[in-house]
Formats: sequence, C-alpha cells, structure tokens
Amino acid sequence: MQQKEKLSIPAGTSYSLEEGSPLVDGRHDDTMTINMGPQHPSTHGVLRLILTIDGETIVKAVPDIGFLHTGIEKTAESKSYHQALVLTDRMEYLSPLCNNLAYSLSVERLLGIEDQINEKIKHARVVLAELQRIASHLIWLGTSALDLGAQSMFLYCFREREVILDIFEMVSGVRMMTSYICPGGLQAELPPGFDQKVRDFLDYFPERLHEYHDLLSNNQLFLDRTKDVCKITREQAIAYGATGPVLRGSGVVWDIRKVFPYSGYEKFEFDIPVGSNGDVYDRYLVRMLEMEESMKIIRQALDGMPTGPYRVLDRKVAPPPKWQITGNMEALIHHFKLFTEGYRPPKGEAFVRTEAPKGELAIYMVSDGSPKPYRMHVRAPSFGNLQVLPVMIEGSLLSDVIAAIGSVDLMLGEVDR
Repeated sequence: MQQKEKLSIPAGTSYSLEEGSPLVDGRHDDTMTINMGPQHPSTHGVLRLILTIDGETIVKAVPDIGFLHTGIEKTAESKSYHQALVLTDRMEYLSPLCNNLAYSLSVERLLGIEDQINEKIKHARVVLAELQRIASHLIWLGTSALDLGAQSMFLYCFREREVILDIFEMVSGVRMMTSYICPGGLQAELPPGFDQKVRDFLDYFPERLHEYHDLLSNNQLFLDRTKDVCKITREQAIAYGATGPVLRGSGVVWDIRKVFPYSGYEKFEFDIPVGSNGDVYDRYLVRMLEMEESMKIIRQALDGMPTGPYRVLDRKVAPPPKWQITGNMEALIHHFKLFTEGYRPPKGEAFVRTEAPKGELAIYMVSDGSPKPYRMHVRAPSFGNLQVLPVMIEGSLLSDVIAAIGSVDLMLGEVDR
C-alpha cells in the first residue's frame, strides 16, 4: 500500500482563519461555535444566538431572528382600521395597551381628529399606559432575576402584576389583549370603582418595590453578576439605535414622553432616571426607578382627570351609543356600516412616536383613502435594542450572556412582527 505523504507546515509560517488553517498567529485555534436557543429557557423568547467562544469568552455573537414571524404589518393592510387594532396587542404582548395607544394616535392623526380627543380620554390613556409600563417592568424584573438565580423575585413580581391585570379586566373584561385604547378614544366608559382600585394599588405597591430593592439592589451576589458586566457606552447605544432603559442606562437623557410629548404627558411632572456605567446593573436600576416615576404620573393623572365622554362625537369614527341602536334605525345602520365597511381617512401619511416600556415605539401609517391601511410600518424598540446585544456580550464571559439578554428585555413578538 502506498503510504500517504505527511503534511507539514514550514517553520516560521503562520496562517489566518480566513485561509482555512488550523493555526492563528502560530497558535492552535481553540474557538468553538455554539447555539444558544432558539428554545433556551433564558433567551426570553425564540431568539437564537450563534456564539463563537474561546474557552469561556465570547469572541463573536450573531443574533438569528424570525422564528416568531407573524406578518402583523402585512396583515394590517387587509384589515379595516378598527380590525387592525387587535393586531397591535400581539406585537409586544406584555404591554398591549401601549401598542394600542401608539396605533390609535397614528390613526387619529390620519383622520385629523387629534383636537377632538378630550382631557378625560388623555388622562385615562396615560393611567392605563403607565400601569402597563409597571406590569411590563415587573415581568422583566421577575424573569431576569430568575435567570440569575433569584427565584423568589419571580413569584413576588407576578403577585403584583396580577393586581394590575385585575384592573385591566375590570375596565375591559380582558386581562391582557384588551384593545381598550382605540382610535377615537376608549372602547367603553371607565367602570365605577376604577379610580379607587388604581389608588389602592398605588398605596400598596411602593412598599413592595422597597422590598425588591432590599432583596436585590445591595445583594452582593446580584452585584457580582451585574456590576461592570456587559457594558456599552453612550456612543455605542446611540450608534446602534438603542432606546428606552437600554439607552438611558448608558447615561443618555432621552424619553419620548419628555422630548416629543403625546397624550398630555407635557402636563405631568416626572423625572427621567439615567445610569452612568451602561452595565447590567444600571439598566436594572433605571427600570426600578421608572416604576416609581410611573406611580407619580398615575397619581397626577387621576387627580386631574375631568369628566366627559369616553369617545369622540364624530359620527364618521365613533359608533352610536348602544341604547340608541335598539330604538333608532339610523343608529343601527350607522353602527352596521361602521363595523362592516369601516371609516375612510383621507389620503396621507402619519408618523407617531411613543415611549413604550422597552423603548421608542413608532408607527408610520399611510392612507390611500380606502377603509384599510395602505401601509403600516412599526419601529419596534426590541428590534433596535437587539442590534446592540452583540456589542454588549462580545468579550464577556458565556455566563454573562444571560444577564445581558435579561437587561435588554427583548420581546420577540415585536422583533419578528
């Protein structure tokens, strides 16, 4: 048998990875490419990360998305404006009321009825949006703490979130996908006892929030897992399009509620918490402080909420009251045509940006004069924040990847929309 020729590498020669050599600068390449996800329990959704590791260090990270693609933007083009509202609940499904608000504001701008939205509607929307912000942050706190081993936090946070979901069920009959904030106002009148129910939560929650700080904020184990871990600079956060707590955690004072106020936010006094190090701990602390600011906003909105109708009086947009339908043929026909044919905004476009719990949520809406959107494009905060994740984790340890993902608070429903 002919003996195979033994390959040898001349002395003093080094090859790069691009040339297909097993050597890098004269040393063996010990990197390994592994998958994290798409079903890893700590990826907060069906996110797949392709990680190249050298020992325990992340050399390169590539997010792979699309596993939860639902085609929400395209589906909206085949629905009436009223029907497309329910699609927004399913994008960031842990803060559907904030999605409803952004969508409703964009449709109202298309219709030209922004001036008809009274103060009661604005105040009610703010109360519901800030309650939703707290509920979303509670989910983030419970799950991200669980990822790092703080199991009891998960149970405590869900306990408080249940109180908020009870309020949503009280106003709409639905706990999560409420579609309660709609173009033209609200779906129904705020129920009796709503004000007191919310105030009871505001009286009860600060003590619970203080307990969370006692459990985590100065916990040495938690500090070791979050302080100076997966840092990003303010320049990196801005360059990669990060928004919300991820951006503010790096020291950038940017909140759409302050910069481009909507729904009456300019009337409320509140601060914008920011970090200084851009690490996991700062992103944690920013969200904790944001919950305190949300409570301040809710109290102001409740104290200043006037009386008035819960919906605009424009017959082109709002259906007649239920009591008119049973005794008035014109009201019945109006109701029937509105929900079967929909309303027709004039040709044009509208762009609205809001501050959702995870960052800047913007909607660009185009009307061609038909009862269906010609185009609905969503600028989702999680999609922008995902871009900066590789910057956070490259150079960090494999065990820190989970802490980084939790600190970004991704929602794949709006990434893959």
